[in-house]
Amino acid sequence: MTYQTIDGVRVWGNPDPSALSQAKTCAEHGNVVQALLMADHHKGYSQPIGGVVAYDGQISPSGVGYDIGCGNKAVRTNLLAADVKPILPAVMDQIARKVSFGVGRVNSEKVDHELFDDPDWAAYAAIGKQEHDKLKSLARDQLGTVGSGNHYVDLFEEPETGRLWIGNHFGSRGFGHKTASGFLNLAAGRDFLANAPGEKMDQPPVLLDLDSELGDLYYRAMKLAGRYAYAGRDYVIDQVLSFLGASADFEVHNHHNYAWKETHGGKTAIVVRKGATPSAPGQLGFIGGSMGDISVIVRGKDTDENRDSFYSTVHGAGRIMSRTQAAGKMNWKTRKRSGGQITSEQMKQAVRDFDVELRGAGTDESPFVYRKLQEVLDAHAETIEVLHTLKPIGVCMAGADEFDPYKD
Repeated sequence: MTYQTIDGVRVWGNPDPSALSQAKTCAEHGNVVQALLMADHHKGYSQPIGGVVAYDGQISPSGVGYDIGCGNKAVRTNLLAADVKPILPAVMDQIARKVSFGVGRVNSEKVDHELFDDPDWAAYAAIGKQEHDKLKSLARDQLGTVGSGNHYVDLFEEPETGRLWIGNHFGSRGFGHKTASGFLNLAAGRDFLANAPGEKMDQPPVLLDLDSELGDLYYRAMKLAGRYAYAGRDYVIDQVLSFLGASADFEVHNHHNYAWKETHGGKTAIVVRKGATPSAPGQLGFIGGSMGDISVIVRGKDTDENRDSFYSTVHGAGRIMSRTQAAGKMNWKTRKRSGGQITSEQMKQAVRDFDVELRGAGTDESPFVYRKLQEVLDAHAETIEVLHTLKPIGVCMAGADEFDPYKD
């Protein structure tokens, strides 16, 4: 086995003390079957990112987190990267111009989708008409927008075949955030739309019994937010395919901030993954590296170690430097930063060295703040196999100074 068990927590890769402490706290609260840390783990809000907690009959809104259904989609196009490289700057300009990035952005093209007739909107109506109407309106406005932080739209070349791939990473936007904060409010006895005080980094998880009224409403709302995230990623991929005049012949699509009802050891468990990709035997996953590193398509193995991982793996390379460490502290009045360890010149040089056409992004998303993806993949070699290795040639993200309180 390539993992170690520390105070009952199964840990892949090098243990990060602060994330391990959070995982131990999670393991000590509620009906926990198992707590785990993937090799890309780092500190998050309440449950660590790269953390997995399996519960018996309970679900954790703080474990799923604020970006419900955050995940990745990748498609292989019918084009060769060589066909696009001569016009790559213009293509990336078009992606930056046409796809909406940024924390509060709305889509200039209103999207009609069958999702808005989904019966699970009744979960919000059960809370109240105002709550239902406000969140549904927000969801309509933001469907097809990407947001900020580590969310992106990328073009990749598969070196082995020369094929062009498109990938993206984002979740349920303001709709998911307000869903999460709303249920955390209700669990604490506040109104759904009240101003939440925000979670403390090391607080115990918020837990709901799945068979309670509040637990059932949250589970339904979470599933709806997950379908919304899927619809948004589909929309953006389709936009880019349209820009390129291309079609897709293969796709991989998965969440990594979500809770699933699964069977493990012959028993039903609620598996809460925050920044962790499902990896059941034969299941495909798209795992992104940094803007100066590879990304991969993986498939879960049928092994004892994969069973021990509760069929979970990494969702990315994992941060090794905080945003403030990298970019410095932002004074939002003057819009200036001070004290960052990574300069924009260093980031631009690293991206040039990796031959990537970059739009947007700040130094807090530079290659220097992440582990090398291969390192964390190696730690999970007994649970997943790499099917396709992708090299970014174009990366598009929100601007450097977009404010977003929950970027991971």
